[in-house]
Formats: sequence, structure tokens, C-alpha cells
Amino acid sequence: MSSSSPSPRTAVVTGASSGIGAATARALAAEGFHVVCAARRTDRISGLAEEIGGTAVTCDVTDDASVAALAATLDVVHVLVNNAGGAFGSDRIESADVEQWRAMYDVNVLGLMRVTQALLPALRASGDSLIVNVGSLAGRVAYEKGGGYTAAKHATRVVTETLRLELNGEPIRVSEVAPGMVRTEEFALVRLGDRAAAEAVYAGVPDPLRAEDVADAIAWIATRPSHVDIDELVIKPRAQAAPHKIHRV
Repeated sequence: MSSSSPSPRTAVVTGASSGIGAATARALAAEGFHVVCAARRTDRISGLAEEIGGTAVTCDVTDDASVAALAATLDVVHVLVNNAGGAFGSDRIESADVEQWRAMYDVNVLGLMRVTQALLPALRASGDSLIVNVGSLAGRVAYEKGGGYTAAKHATRVVTETLRLELNGEPIRVSEVAPGMVRTEEFALVRLGDRAAAEAVYAGVPDPLRAEDVADAIAWIATRPSHVDIDELVIKPRAQAAPHKIHRV
């Protein structure tokens, strides 16, 4: 019997510096994956990679050269989690900032496309791979003052569906995980730019989702048998019936 053991499967997680991305990196590492933690904030992903025995690669998904540099470090990838994204602003369409909309489309949609394009050769090289795109409940239901974000996340959903059609027949599964209200340290703060306003989003909500809840779902998808494709998984806290229908106490 050989004393050597097979190399661990490789997973790439974008937006791994915080929130769902960081939690997903930890969850996949716990399942035995070697995780490549990709994000803009080098200090954060370096600490995370050291913690989980992974690799940190500084990457901005909105920059072609940065994404190409990430791809150049990878010959084989078994799981790609396109998690990098974000919401900016909460204005009505009549007063929305075009640059905020442009930024949301760039990171949530074009960033997903850039990374997927760049890593498809490595995903194919594995012979059995998975792409998980982190969408949102906002990609299914519109709500006031969320036009730019809901449009971007609807696009994420359609890109995912298109990928599944285009890659049909190849050993690549394509999934989308679409969370509802998730309380993380940065999402609402980045969107609203004010800590009091960010805290008000979750005020009175009993047990919103945590980043770890979403990460657990992603890890579950990544550990299904190769013939099982979880097309989409929508996850909401019990208190949330819809984006605009939330029980508060």
C-alpha cells in the first residue's frame, strides 16, 4: 500500500475577505478542500488562508489583468464559488446614481463572467467540477429602492442559467445559492454608508441568516455526488417571507 495520499481538491472563493466568502472558505476547508482565497484585501485573505491552510491570491474581479493573474496560478480547479458582489446605494430609480449601478453590474455580473471565463480551462482540467454563483433573493423579487441591485442579481441568475445550458454535456455542474436577509459585518454598511442605517435594517428581526448558514449550504452542494446538480437554492430566515415582508419584534 502506498503511503502517499491524493492531493486535496482545489476550491476558489472570490470575495473571500469577509462575510459569506470568508465563511465559505472555512466551510470548504473543513470538507477537505484546498481553498484559494481571492479578494482585494490582501491582509484579510492572508490571515484567513493561514488559518485554514489555504492560499491567498489578491484579486479584483472587476479588473481583467487581476483575474488573469489569478487564473495563471491555477492548473486544476474543482470548485469555483463566485461570491464577490455587493450592493451600493438605496435610492429610487428617479434619483439613482448611474455610477453605483455601473459598479454593481461590474462586480456582480461582469466580475462573475471574468472569473468564470478565466477559470473554465482549470475547471475542465479537473474532469469533475462545480461552479456555485452566489445570487440573492433580490434576483427573484423586485422591491422599492433596490432597482440597481435587483437588476444585477436578476442578471446573475440568468447568467447562471445560461452557463448551465452552454456547459451541458461537460462534467461541470452549475448552481446558484440565493440568500435572503443575511446579517454580516459589512453588507448593509457598505450599501448605506451609515452604521445606524445599517443596524436599522436588522432591527427587531429574530435570527437573520448568518454568513455561516449560507456557507454551510454551499459546502453541502459541493459535497453532493458528481451526478447531482443543485440548480438553485433559495435560503431565507424564518422571519422573512419576502424582501418586503419581514417579521420584527
